[in-house]
Amino acid sequence: MRKIIYWVHASIDGHIAGPNGEFDWPAVGPELFGYSEAMNEQVDTLLYGRVVWEMMAGHWPTADADPATTDDHAKAFAPYWRRTPKIVVSRTLEDAGWGARVIGKNLAEEVAELKRRPGKDILLTGGAELAAALTELGLLDDYRIVVHPVVLGGGQRLFLEPKDRIGMTLVDSRTFDAQTVLLRYERRSDAPR
Repeated sequence: MRKIIYWVHASIDGHIAGPNGEFDWPAVGPELFGYSEAMNEQVDTLLYGRVVWEMMAGHWPTADADPATTDDHAKAFAPYWRRTPKIVVSRTLEDAGWGARVIGKNLAEEVAELKRRPGKDILLTGGAELAAALTELGLLDDYRIVVHPVVLGGGQRLFLEPKDRIGMTLVDSRTFDAQTVLLRYERRSDAPR
């Protein structure tokens, strides 16, 4: 069965967006980009909640089109983003554009079906609400949290309050570019589902 990997950037004080929704604070360098690009090889489907989708769809479709773009990550990721199947979870969107399929009428059933399909893993990028819902349903498997050297003092929390405590097992940790730390967890097998 395919896994859902949750890839998220967080501040030291546990926020994934600033007090006004800002996302201008991640400290991203070549090692972190390299890890991200290697992770993209593990997946064949990108999964987003509506808010993150709108941010991604507003940037990545043409991020590499400007001749002045010198960012190697943008040059590599934009074509990958365009060609990779995308799924947006939303109860309000009818059509997400950019070839994305919208699901969300029956989240548990639709995501479980995605996981049963043949293929590589599924990458959920950001989005605390969707991550919380999938965690509650026992459908999120691999948590990859990159902690950045900033205290935001408020904003969207990394984890919304679950109904029950959820045990995790640390499976990897590493630093990137002498500034960020990856904490990779899997849900413990004895954790409630």
